[in-house]
Amino acid sequence: MRIHRFWMAAAAAFVLLLFVLGPALASTPGTGSFKKDKEIEISFGIPVDESWATNPANYSVYEKPDPDIKMAVVSVSLDPRKVTATLRFKDTLNKAAEYIVEAKDIVSEGKVIGSRSFMVKKSEVQILFSLLIGAALISNYVFTKYLGLCIFFGVSQKKETAIGMGMTFTVVMVLSAIMCWALNAFVLVPYHLGFLKVIVFIGIVAIFVQAVDTMLRKVNPYLFKRLGVYLVLITTNCIILAVPLDNALKDHGSLESLIFALGAGVGFAIALFLMACVRERLEVCRVPRMYQGLPIAFIVTGLFALAFLGFSGLAIF
Repeated sequence: MRIHRFWMAAAAAFVLLLFVLGPALASTPGTGSFKKDKEIEISFGIPVDESWATNPANYSVYEKPDPDIKMAVVSVSLDPRKVTATLRFKDTLNKAAEYIVEAKDIVSEGKVIGSRSFMVKKSEVQILFSLLIGAALISNYVFTKYLGLCIFFGVSQKKETAIGMGMTFTVVMVLSAIMCWALNAFVLVPYHLGFLKVIVFIGIVAIFVQAVDTMLRKVNPYLFKRLGVYLVLITTNCIILAVPLDNALKDHGSLESLIFALGAGVGFAIALFLMACVRERLEVCRVPRMYQGLPIAFIVTGLFALAFLGFSGLAIF
């Protein structure tokens, strides 16, 4: 009997919730997606009249921050089910931006059912994957921005130390980036203390570096000795400070900050490993005396930087 009453109460609460939220849910904008550089696809959810749907004059498209600048719709095609429309534009779309598509006086079965707006942007998965690949390869902090070179040259002589530093650096990077984001979002920004970002971020990084230092000293004393002073230099490393600052500047969310930091750490680890592989081979090569040591290391770094320039402008989605 009690179970029966419980389900009746739950059903009544659900109906009441639909009654209250129904109008709000009905008025929320639909979603669309980018198909190609000059195409947007939107779904009406119901069959619409083809004569109305294929008329470009029935659509108004603009970037969300600039509603006064309209995108010219060249043509519109409708799928066989008459539910999904594909809008084609004269100019190339900026897939990094958000677009609003307004469909005026939608006609279905000869009746006008009202207007509707659609928001078009990348999906969350696409955004996160783009951040990951962008930080690791396209905008690699070492080979495209030339940051973190002190540790890069210092521990890239052997693959073993390069892998150890890469893993350590990535762990510290991810943990500090999340903590920095939380403090920035919930403390610095609300209380207008943005001018303290650098000091606060250095302090957070120092805490995690000290924790990793203590753990390595106990777990892997050999790697701890090989990393030496460069482990402590992580605290003031350019990259490990640039990532939380970039997250704050670009207003990334918690998950975006995590993925961006992971990508930057992986990119630094890749750079270290590639450099270590080459420098181990250089030890058994006949390098001219004037180029031995750091000179040949700088030359190799420049060649890697030229290679990574090939990723410039790469768009995953």
